[in-house]
Amino acid sequence: MITKSKSEIRKTAKQAVKALTSEQKRTKSALILKNIADFELIKRAKVVALYASLPDEVDSSKLIEAISAEKRVVLPRVAGDDMDFYPYDPTTMEIGAFGIAEPQGERAVEPSEIDVIVVPGVAFTAEGKRCGRGKGYYDKYLSREGFRAVKIGVCYKEQLAEEIPNEPHDILMDFLFFG
Repeated sequence: MITKSKSEIRKTAKQAVKALTSEQKRTKSALILKNIADFELIKRAKVVALYASLPDEVDSSKLIEAISAEKRVVLPRVAGDDMDFYPYDPTTMEIGAFGIAEPQGERAVEPSEIDVIVVPGVAFTAEGKRCGRGKGYYDKYLSREGFRAVKIGVCYKEQLAEEIPNEPHDILMDFLFFG
């Protein structure tokens, strides 16, 4: 069996997402996010870490709106090689690193405060292996001392890979939602 490299997996997954129409992405995103919002662990959580989506990711905007109406939502902000999560406030969001909308709060949330984290990725396996964009921001954050949250990967089914090379620093997802 020949295993693809992470860069090959990223290329294949990105091409598959690019082939989706805007309507397909919208429909798939809505279904995936409804399933996440209805997930029992999300319903029980007090603090949910989400992400502000890029155009090639499952659109998280409606999920952020829905969950923030009922719970404390935190979103990532990148500074240099590090990523931290800050309370979501729609009035203070600004475009930050990599063209991603980021919260501008002053105090980062401690990793131990997060109950559930929804993690985007370029590709996933059904077993929860994740291939990100290659900078390691999520793997570093999920490895922090005190981090205990349930990890939910999210992607389009076109981003599923049979195998992803797993390195010691790669963190597996506990659940995967795709559609």
